[in-house]
Amino acid sequence: MKPMGSNGVPFTMSRLANKVAVITGGGSGVGKSTAALFLKEGAKVVIAGRDPGKLAAVVEELNVGDSLRAVQTDVGKKEQCQALIDAATNAFGRVDILVNNAGTNLKERTLRELTPESWDMMIRTNLDGAFYCTKAVLPQMFDRKDGVIVNVVSVAGKRANPLGGAAYVAAKFGMGGLGLVLSNEEKDSGVRVSNIYPGEIDTPILAARPKPVTDEQRALILKPEDVAEAVLFVVSLPPRVSVPELVIKPTAQMYW
Repeated sequence: MKPMGSNGVPFTMSRLANKVAVITGGGSGVGKSTAALFLKEGAKVVIAGRDPGKLAAVVEELNVGDSLRAVQTDVGKKEQCQALIDAATNAFGRVDILVNNAGTNLKERTLRELTPESWDMMIRTNLDGAFYCTKAVLPQMFDRKDGVIVNVVSVAGKRANPLGGAAYVAAKFGMGGLGLVLSNEEKDSGVRVSNIYPGEIDTPILAARPKPVTDEQRALILKPEDVAEAVLFVVSLPPRVSVPELVIKPTAQMYW
């Protein structure tokens, strides 16, 4: 029998009670929605991003007191990724969940338009950052023989559609490969790794599309909270269960 509250309604155990999560790209979109959902489920959360104003606005909007912290972080710089994990660990004692969600794109995304500088920026943000944050958090997860790392990749990391652009696609294929290799390497360590591949999502990154997205299209594509639910599903499963790959897409979007 479930324990009952004073009002006669059964208590509901929060799925992430006593868990600590770090979410990169937490200033908007999927990162923000994932943070809100994790907090609702009882987790303590640290959000990271390059824009301190956006991070502060999320903290103010969610208004959950000491359960949410923000750390300004450029994930393309390994020292800042280490500092992020250190800050989260110092604040809450450990990091149980890492969500590698930070990502970016640019309008000049065809191979003809890319420059060595823009290529480097895209790879640093979309791929190197996931590696740096993962390397920073793994030692404590190994010590506890427990932890979950979720890479929010993209269907661009499964299908090389020119829509995402050459650098974005290359980085996302790399991110997916990184996650799959780590998942297999560490299958006996207690550390689980999941790649989530969302299709089109209504987030601020759409502003970098070469062709503006119409209101009609926005109404059909995924919302950030849809992807956040997928992330929650993966991280709240028991330790015996691992989800190496999960594709989530708008019903109206083809997947081939």
